[in-house]
Amino acid sequence: MITVNNLQKYFSINQRQQGWFGALRGLIKPTQTVVRAVDDISFTVQRGELVGYLGPNGAGKSTTIKMLTGLLVPSSGELQVNGAVPWREREKYVASIGAVFGQRTTLWWDLPVIESLKLLQHIYRIPEPRFRRNFAEFRELLELEPFLNSPVRSLSLGQRMRADLCAAMLHDPVLLFLDEPTIGLDVVAKQRIRQFIAHINQERSTTVLLTTHDLSDVEKLCKRVMIIDHGRLLFDGALQTLQDRFGGKRELVVDLAEAYPTVVVEGAEVLAHNGLRVTYQFDRKVVSASELIGRVSAQYRIVDLSVREPEIEATVRRIYEERLLDREPATKGGRGSGA
Repeated sequence: MITVNNLQKYFSINQRQQGWFGALRGLIKPTQTVVRAVDDISFTVQRGELVGYLGPNGAGKSTTIKMLTGLLVPSSGELQVNGAVPWREREKYVASIGAVFGQRTTLWWDLPVIESLKLLQHIYRIPEPRFRRNFAEFRELLELEPFLNSPVRSLSLGQRMRADLCAAMLHDPVLLFLDEPTIGLDVVAKQRIRQFIAHINQERSTTVLLTTHDLSDVEKLCKRVMIIDHGRLLFDGALQTLQDRFGGKRELVVDLAEAYPTVVVEGAEVLAHNGLRVTYQFDRKVVSASELIGRVSAQYRIVDLSVREPEIEATVRRIYEERLLDREPATKGGRGSGA
């Protein structure tokens, strides 16, 4: 669906001069600095994938999305989406994609939601039977009925996002770009939108590229993630691989069948011991979960147990703060590769 090879986008900005002489010189010949917003990245996305595209503010996520949607022309490199070069075949290309940006709307501000959707039907030239079928499905999934006749300007943020998702999918796009689709929403609204994204991916095989700062979205929706920072692609692989390599310590929670005077086990630290429940903390690089479970069950009678992974948010934050990916050689490319 998406093929990106050695993609670059850089911007030239005027550098402000210091002092009166520098300012005077700057008027004659401004000093320019080149900023590489996207710096030689390569990856592929297969049809039907749901991929999380992560990175801190200023990492290059939005610039990448703008090139993928045809809003920006790359400085160099190759880019093809669904067999088209986005900025060269824009009219044909946009008919096959959908996009939802959390801070913007594609709906008409003063029109009722239903009228905006009908306008989009004519813009995309959606046949009436297909429009009715899609609209009926999305109206139910996104629970649009209570505000269909309300002007867009009167909607809450959660209602507007649901309406925007419906608008983006009415013409059956094969690829959907989502930029911060749950930003600023409450827990209930987030869950409804996540369910809709999962539905269109699983039931319609819509390819989804998701950028978000809410890592709960990624954890609940994506099996694969890409991490970009300072314009460079640092990681491209399975979410579980990211957790295994950089997730830090895990926890094993054990419910014992009886009380024991000591619950110490080799290879783990007792994090908490409350009655018959013991929480162990262990380093995945030192001992595996199965090995630790074997040691515990060999020493104690067990009623139940569970393994807790560190939250993905904590893992990604640790990667950014400690710059863990900078210490390893980057691997460009496709599905399943790692930095």
